[in-house]
Amino acid sequence: MVRITTVEDVTVIATESLSKRFPRVTALDRLSVDIGPGVTGLVGANGAGKSTLIKILLGLSPATEGRAEVLGLDVAGKGAAIRERVGYMPEHDCLPPDVSATEFVVHMARMSGLPPAAARERTADTLRHVGLYEERYRPIGGYSTGMKQRVKLAQALVHDPQLVFLDEPTNGLDPVGRDEMLGLIRRIHTDFGISVLVTSHLLGELERTCDHVVVIDGGKLLRSSSTTDFTQTTTTLAIEVTDSDTHPDGTRAVREALHARGVDTHAEAGGLPGAGHILLLTATGDETYDLVRDVVADLGLGLVRMEQRRHHISEVFTSSDEQRKEAVGHGG
Repeated sequence: MVRITTVEDVTVIATESLSKRFPRVTALDRLSVDIGPGVTGLVGANGAGKSTLIKILLGLSPATEGRAEVLGLDVAGKGAAIRERVGYMPEHDCLPPDVSATEFVVHMARMSGLPPAAARERTADTLRHVGLYEERYRPIGGYSTGMKQRVKLAQALVHDPQLVFLDEPTNGLDPVGRDEMLGLIRRIHTDFGISVLVTSHLLGELERTCDHVVVIDGGKLLRSSSTTDFTQTTTTLAIEVTDSDTHPDGTRAVREALHARGVDTHAEAGGLPGAGHILLLTATGDETYDLVRDVVADLGLGLVRMEQRRHHISEVFTSSDEQRKEAVGHGG
């Protein structure tokens, strides 16, 4: 693939009081957000308005009110120009089973305006990039789910866009396939300078992959900020230890030893095989780390992990639910 250059201080997507109303539902409700270059995650439950927003940004569906721009182009009148510059990977299966990946991606490249020779060259480069070069002449109907997802990614990239919309790109993939797809998504921006807007219901994926996250709920903006702001460290310290012959329940032994020193803890499930539950406590400074280290060493246990917990994107939804319940309670 050919590296392209983008201006790093521009706004890639901008919406202002964007609304989309249907007879029985409001899909978007006065949504105002600016998205810059990089990899941006679009988060929201089913029905939150993600798909509606993408259709409007592609110029495929008109907004009821408000405005939006993609790459500086107004979606209301420049839909065709936007689609020339933007790639789209749909969520659902849409691939013809009786043609090869090469035939399909070449066709999509031609549809984007590339001449025949350039379309074939770009297709070969793009399929190599997504890891399908050796399988490029096989009919798509015989592909695995992961291979089909890569074909959909390839057709979104083949015309060398400035921006791509990826709708649930890891759907149906096993953990290894998800990791490989997430790696490809990062490379789209870091290696080729293409900005990415990616939707996913797996919030951990977005925390690992995205520079920025936009959270919408019921068509409204809940939060838009950098991933590092979402995942700031907390004062909660997570500890996990192994058991031993002397202390067959290492977690309990550490908890009792810490309690004897005036440190309150509570346990949660999720330890590694061969280890106990994870102990959580509040860190008050470096002395807390020193105390835990000394307690574990004195008990002759192995320390699997001792790390500060981070906030998660999911907490935004939890906070929003609590606010709604509080508002309902006050209203009653």
